[in-house]
Amino acid sequence: MDIQDLISVIIPAYNIARWLPRCLDSIAAQTYSHWEVVIVDDGSTDDTGQIAEQYAREYAQIRVIHKPNGGVSSARMRGLAEAAGEWIAFIDGDDWLEPNGLEILIRNAYQYHADISHYGFQRNLPDGRVYCYYNTGRIIFQEGMQGCLDLLEGSFVEPGIWNKLYRRQLFEGLDGWLDTSIRINEDLLVNYYLFRRASCAIYEDVCPYHYIVHEGSATTIALNEHLVWDPIRVTHILLGDCPKELHAVIYRRLIRQLIAGATSPLIMNRELLVPYRKATRRELRQRLLHVLCAGECGLKLKTMSLWATIWPASYAFVHKIYEKVTQVNRQYEM
Repeated sequence: MDIQDLISVIIPAYNIARWLPRCLDSIAAQTYSHWEVVIVDDGSTDDTGQIAEQYAREYAQIRVIHKPNGGVSSARMRGLAEAAGEWIAFIDGDDWLEPNGLEILIRNAYQYHADISHYGFQRNLPDGRVYCYYNTGRIIFQEGMQGCLDLLEGSFVEPGIWNKLYRRQLFEGLDGWLDTSIRINEDLLVNYYLFRRASCAIYEDVCPYHYIVHEGSATTIALNEHLVWDPIRVTHILLGDCPKELHAVIYRRLIRQLIAGATSPLIMNRELLVPYRKATRRELRQRLLHVLCAGECGLKLKTMSLWATIWPASYAFVHKIYEKVTQVNRQYEM
């Protein structure tokens, strides 16, 4: 299959001088050669900008944009405005791709006439542990709303935008819809918009994308306002925007978030967590009757909601024991 379409790879870059060369080297080594890279230096204070310029001098396919710091969403949108390709891919500058990463995406997009082509990834931890999501080799065709449902259910489609290839036309109108102040779960918000607009998507469960976890990654940073409030802000946005086919899955997502917030322990940053816990408890109480009476939530979620509303301290205690027994919360400890 002779494909000549240009893929624009957008890399938001903020203080990643240590990792950026590996990322760019992996793109330069791609078996699919019709690519360009747009690096958006988002106000870095280390050598990120200089390294990016060095690669731009070496490779005619690499361009660099420097802008004041505005967060990853604003950096990606700026890169998108500068991109020339028929297809758009995003890579985080501290991650890297195996040589066939772009080729798999564009080949599947053409073979299945898809607007979105995506695959799994592997999470690489500093101690050498690797977790694959999920590497079964299966191929799944997602027509209409199915891709969006799979994304929101999260059973195999991860919310990241960095392991996906998008037809450029899908992004029309996104800049006027996206809240770029959101720093956590912004990938889910963008993917929701794009999957809703796609006529079909194709997923191959292989893992050429290396997602690197290191000190300072979003998975290891200290608790802050975005980590606390942004996930539920995103779900509220989705709930207010969604068609009826997606309402139930988004509503269940919201209720699980409200339960987690209502029963969250105040073991750190009480100034931040106390108002959040009060707000989620209040909203869970307001929604409890609907949860119990409507058909959107199953028996397990109904029970959890009632328990967390009536006796949140008891729920939190039992849940903590569950986490300790299953060790589900220790998987990514440094």
